[in-house]
Amino acid sequence: MSSARKLVGAIIALSMSFGFLMPTANAAPKNQARSVVSADWLEQNLDNPKVRIIEVSTEPGVYERGHIKNAVKFVWHTDFVDTVKRDIVSAKNFTRLVQRAGISDDSTVVLYGDKNNWFAAWGAWIFNIFGHKDVRLLDGGRVKWEKDGRAMTTSVPSFRAGNFVTKRVDTSIRATLIRDVLPVAKKRVAASLVDIRSPDEFSGKIFAAPGFQELAIRAGHIPGAVNVPWGMNVNSDGTFKSVSELRKLYADRGIDGSKPIITYCRIGERSSLTWFVLSEILGYNVKNYDGSWTEYGNTVGVPISNPAGTIWGNS
Repeated sequence: MSSARKLVGAIIALSMSFGFLMPTANAAPKNQARSVVSADWLEQNLDNPKVRIIEVSTEPGVYERGHIKNAVKFVWHTDFVDTVKRDIVSAKNFTRLVQRAGISDDSTVVLYGDKNNWFAAWGAWIFNIFGHKDVRLLDGGRVKWEKDGRAMTTSVPSFRAGNFVTKRVDTSIRATLIRDVLPVAKKRVAASLVDIRSPDEFSGKIFAAPGFQELAIRAGHIPGAVNVPWGMNVNSDGTFKSVSELRKLYADRGIDGSKPIITYCRIGERSSLTWFVLSEILGYNVKNYDGSWTEYGNTVGVPISNPAGTIWGNS
C-alpha cells in the first residue's frame, strides 16, 4: 500500500473514532453513547453494575404491575419538572434524583417507557441537558418488550447512591420563545420548525387531541413549521425506523439538517421523541421547544398560522 493510501486510511479511521464521519444506515447513529439499544442487548446487561435502567411511562400503575428487572421508576410530571413553576427540574433536584437511582458519572443510562418511548425520550432530553455522557433509549420500549414475552418483575430495586453531579446545563438543546422561536416565526433567522402534533392540531381544526389537558386559547401552528407527526418515526412494533428511512422522511419535507431545527408539540414531551431522532440518531443540530403550543398559543401578539380558521369560544 502506498504512503498516500496509508495516510488516507489513518485519517478515516481517526475520523470514525471521533464521530466525524456519519455511519451507514445499518450502523450506530451519530454517537453510540447517545443512541438506541436493542432488547437483546439490554437483556444481556440487566445485572451489569455499570447499566442503570429507568422506566418513564404515562399510564398510572403500569410500573407496579410489572417492569424490566432492575428498572427504577421516574415520574415525568414530578421528577423531571419543577412542580410549582413552568420549568424543567432544577440541576440540584436532578442530581438528587439520579443519585438515588444509583447513577454515576460512568453509568450507561437506558430509558424506556410505554407509548413508543414517548416520555422516555423526554427523560433522555433532560439527561442530556444536565450533561450525562451516556444516555440511550430501549428500541421498541415497554410495548415491544412485553410483546416479545420477555421477563418482567414487580420487585423494586435498591442501589447504593451514585456519584453523578450536574456540572453544566446544556441550553443549546433547549429552545425558548424569545431567543429562538419568535425570530424564526418572524423570518429573522433561518431555521426549520418541526410541529409533531396531529394534522388536525397543526391545521387548527382542533385545539388539542382528545384527552389532553394542556390547552391554548388559540389554534393553529407557528408560521413556517412543517408537520411530521411524532408517530411517523417508528415502525408498527414501536422500534425506530432505519437511519435511511428517517433521513428520507424528513428530507421529503425539507428537513435535511442543513439548517438548525426546532421541534415542538403542546408541552415539549411528544416533540422530545422527534428531537431524539433528529439529534441523536441523525446527528442534526436540534433544539426542543418545551414551551411548545401551550406557551406559544397563549402568548399575546405572536404570529399564528390557522388554516382551519377555528375561533376559540365558538362551538
